[in-house]
Amino acid sequence: MKLKLKIWKQKNQTAEGKFHDYNVEADEHMSFLEMLDVLNEGLLENQQEPVAFDHDCREGICGTCSLVINGRPHGPMQGTTACQLHMRHFKDGDTITIEPWRANAFPIVKDLVTDRSAFDRIIQSGGFVSVNTGQAMDGNAIPIEKDVAGEAFEAATCIGCGACVAACPNGSAMLFTSAKINHLDLLPQGKVESSKRVVKMVEKMDEEGFGNCSNVGACHVECPKEIKLENIARMNRKYFAAKLSAK
Repeated sequence: MKLKLKIWKQKNQTAEGKFHDYNVEADEHMSFLEMLDVLNEGLLENQQEPVAFDHDCREGICGTCSLVINGRPHGPMQGTTACQLHMRHFKDGDTITIEPWRANAFPIVKDLVTDRSAFDRIIQSGGFVSVNTGQAMDGNAIPIEKDVAGEAFEAATCIGCGACVAACPNGSAMLFTSAKINHLDLLPQGKVESSKRVVKMVEKMDEEGFGNCSNVGACHVECPKEIKLENIARMNRKYFAAKLSAK
């Protein structure tokens, strides 16, 4: 299939960027990133600068493939990362617009690559269990209700890609932050530091320049792991309770 690509090119954070037009021929069985590989191979053969984009595992796990494809983070398929998106979902002759995440807290490094280290700093502020829990125990040693374990697991599937931020009109990171808080707080090992964790992580999120929840719900729709909005409500309740109990 022959495709026309409109790709955002920007030398660095301070440079002015713009869309560049490219033509590429791809196979319908290729993944979206493999199509970009073919494009870059052709550009290098013609001694042209390749398009910079992030990638790592290409298995929908690492959250690195941060691309806005035709106006949607990760592309048109729900519950799918850009690396898992295949070219069979496009048609011969299509024009595909590709750009980076658009958020003040995610500055552009180059072309389609953005700096998402703000997420790392939110995790570093409290997204861990630091109490002494002893040696590894048998999985059934601590009784945990099935529904609670399921909710914790669902929250833990967040891969930190940032699609929620890119989709939100306010550039909010509340879906990401709430998932990272709740997957720990729901389990016994994480309850000890629950109040301290939620306060530190929410305040760090605000400090990094992310906006507040817009109540639009686009974050859940565009999330490749379909993290539930209920996580945000649970995080807000915990945050308010923690702040009130501290007074």
